[in-house]
Amino acid sequence: MTTSDALLKLKEGNHRFVADTMANISVDQQTKNELLPGQSPFAIILSCADSRVVPELLFNTGMGELFVVRVAGNIANTSSLASMEYAVAHLKTPLIVVLGHQCCGAVTAAVKGGDHGNNLNHLLDHISPAIKASSDPGSVDEVILKNAEITAQTVYNNSDIIKKAVDEGQTQIVAAYYSLETGKVEFF
Repeated sequence: MTTSDALLKLKEGNHRFVADTMANISVDQQTKNELLPGQSPFAIILSCADSRVVPELLFNTGMGELFVVRVAGNIANTSSLASMEYAVAHLKTPLIVVLGHQCCGAVTAAVKGGDHGNNLNHLLDHISPAIKASSDPGSVDEVILKNAEITAQTVYNNSDIIKKAVDEGQTQIVAAYYSLETGKVEFF
């Protein structure tokens, strides 16, 4: 599957999700058996861990179709980058989507500031560049968009494996925003 085919498939699936016309996805034993030998997902989704953001549903996909990496704030840390590298290098996945979303709690916490403890402070530090780069650093929605954009660039800059695949035209990285209110995913 090409990068443009993969992106189109995500857009079509999201259209079905928004229109409440989702295709019936089989998760029967036959499907599980077909996936036993391996996986070949057509897209990697780096999304937030927010329970309201379920990439398989948002894009109306089934088992084995998406390689989902979830971490609060959809940040590109060492572990999330390594997971994506695996999918690019070993599974030949052609598309990476960094999916920000409306009402992101991690971005909201980063914008508000304060001490959230060592681990959460470390995670929120990854969102700081988006706050600094935003024309309105107090606007959570603007920082969410900027965070997805910067994270997409970080994925490219901080992974030699992914950078090589992108430069050779085998993989594409796009940023996106999911509206909790409408269900629509906008790619930018």
